[in-house]
Amino acid sequence: SCQDIFLSSAPHGSHFPFTGVDDRESWPSVFYNRTCQCSGNFMGFSCGNCKFGYLGPNCTEKRVLVRRNIFDLSVQEKDKFLAYLTLAKRTISANYVIPTGTYGQMKNGSTPMFTDVSIYNLFVWMHYYVSRDTLLGGSDVW
Repeated sequence: SCQDIFLSSAPHGSHFPFTGVDDRESWPSVFYNRTCQCSGNFMGFSCGNCKFGYLGPNCTEKRVLVRRNIFDLSVQEKDKFLAYLTLAKRTISANYVIPTGTYGQMKNGSTPMFTDVSIYNLFVWMHYYVSRDTLLGGSDVW
């Protein structure tokens, strides 16, 4: 089911004095205005994938995944991990692009600025975007 996104109209507290400066402030409305929620154990933009930890045609088969310490892997397991990491760096995402400019540079969305991205670099970019400093112009950072 899909619906318009809802943004709180509550005022920002004193811990965020830079209203209107950061394009993450009204995330996700800066880049899209509707969101969809999948039913059951499905996920993805088309609800065609199983949520993490599930598999099968109806996404009902529970699968336990364990995140292992890389230092505990055998040489063969490390080689396999590095091969998949290399593959992710060389594989362009079929489903996602990343912005190459800010919302302001895109003239409030009227001039889209996006580029294709590898699966690995998408992961890197998402982490950068959510944790980067708030730029206040010039060299000032909050």
